[in-house]
Amino acid sequence: MQKTFTHTIPIAEEAQINDLIKLASRKLRIEPSEIKAVNVIKRSLDARKKPIKVNLKFLAYINEVPEKPISPFPLQNVQAAKEVHIVGFGPAGMFAAIQLISLGLKPVIFERGKDVRARRRDLAKINKEQIVNPESNYCFGEGGAGTYSDGKLYTRSKKRGDVDAILQSLVEFGADPNIMVEAHPHIGTNKLPKIIVALREAIIQHGGEVHFEQKLTDITIKNNKVESIEINENKKVNVDHLILASGHSARDIFELLHKKGIEIEAKPFALGVRVEHPQKLIDQIQYHGEESGELLPPAAYRIVKQVDGKGVYSFCMCPGGIIAPCATSPAEVVTNGWSPSRRNNPFANSGIVVSIEKEDWKAYEKYGSLAALKFQSDVEKKAFQLVNKGTEGQLAPAQRLVDFVEGRDSKDLPKCSYQPGVVPARLDKILPVFVAKRLRQAFRLFGKSMKGYLSNDAIVVGVESRTSSPVSIPRDREQMHHIRISNLYPIGEGAGYAGGIVSAAIDGVKAARMIGEKS
Repeated sequence: MQKTFTHTIPIAEEAQINDLIKLASRKLRIEPSEIKAVNVIKRSLDARKKPIKVNLKFLAYINEVPEKPISPFPLQNVQAAKEVHIVGFGPAGMFAAIQLISLGLKPVIFERGKDVRARRRDLAKINKEQIVNPESNYCFGEGGAGTYSDGKLYTRSKKRGDVDAILQSLVEFGADPNIMVEAHPHIGTNKLPKIIVALREAIIQHGGEVHFEQKLTDITIKNNKVESIEINENKKVNVDHLILASGHSARDIFELLHKKGIEIEAKPFALGVRVEHPQKLIDQIQYHGEESGELLPPAAYRIVKQVDGKGVYSFCMCPGGIIAPCATSPAEVVTNGWSPSRRNNPFANSGIVVSIEKEDWKAYEKYGSLAALKFQSDVEKKAFQLVNKGTEGQLAPAQRLVDFVEGRDSKDLPKCSYQPGVVPARLDKILPVFVAKRLRQAFRLFGKSMKGYLSNDAIVVGVESRTSSPVSIPRDREQMHHIRISNLYPIGEGAGYAGGIVSAAIDGVKAARMIGEKS
């Protein structure tokens, strides 16, 4: 028999819990001799007031011994098995591949970008030389956008079993087992690459194929099925099933589908800025005057406000993090954030974004299903043009936070983690008028909810625009294939069906299972 119980204590007392069986006995009113093991299964902080507490949930084994966990994706040799082709090697494509192997099918993966080691050199060029490689950057390459953009594992998915399967698999490939327990699990950009390499090596060892620098350049449809795809404009590949996991920034893929008459739709997304504070300031706000240290991790925040009936909210909050240049073309500026596993940098950054709906891109209606994408792209180009000269550069426009809210120029800027560099500039010259207006109102409301947040020690950097895909690829709700093309499976963030590493991975697993049922 198994029973759960909870225990809430001041965080300073957590280390004093040294006899879990005694604790379980008291909580469950069971004799200690009946309890064979006790495991922590969930841990979260409660920092709403002092003393800061930790909420713990335990699983006790009564008169039984815990069984060794079974791998959620037992791998087998599929070298000679039926092939399933995958475009994209981010979380959705990776976990689709792992699931296919466990079902006895052979994944053949084409990734436009480079492997994680080679990709790192291109990221160095963006940061140090401000040179953007359109095929290898923070968005494109092995592991997708998640590899070098934090590794947060939050998800709103209600199907906890699927979430646990993804987390357990990541642990098997080298992630810290604590991700199975923490309420807000995080791997860290410094540790993700090794996990992804281990995952890729497992795919290859079991007969799958992973091909880097192999870009989808054409697709042939016959009788409402994908007959073949073209790679790098010179290689034709016949396919039986095609999983499309190309990510939210693969604009050329959206344009290709549009050109080929494959149904896609403009989709709401979010747009705004990235805000960076000293981490000590966020700690003091969230921890009631205390700072992070041995017991308390660098503080995070999550905040949502309604302004003029529209949501303005924090996105991808990175304690102890870095603001990263995430452009995928030379003449645009895009920001995102990431944190190392220890979250030990001196700054805390977060996207603060405004919901963008259909009525907001009316001026782009002539672009049809690409209207939201064109809207998004134009804002990124404006950010580039305002502070960069020529055809290259990744300087980002920035203001002090209060200056932005008050609509005045910043004469100088505080230190900032954005490595290519920031330039004082009015962000309301880049952002649509309604976005700038809502952000200003929201920051005032944030300042009331989090005393000290509205500070000129904080910097606002533009623009945060790749929160999600501005395009969705419609698919059958049950079968997961495209609404018309029966062997095309659009998945993950790029197709509009996920919002992070875990949800994208879950979507990939589900699509692979659908294919498995048909094979």
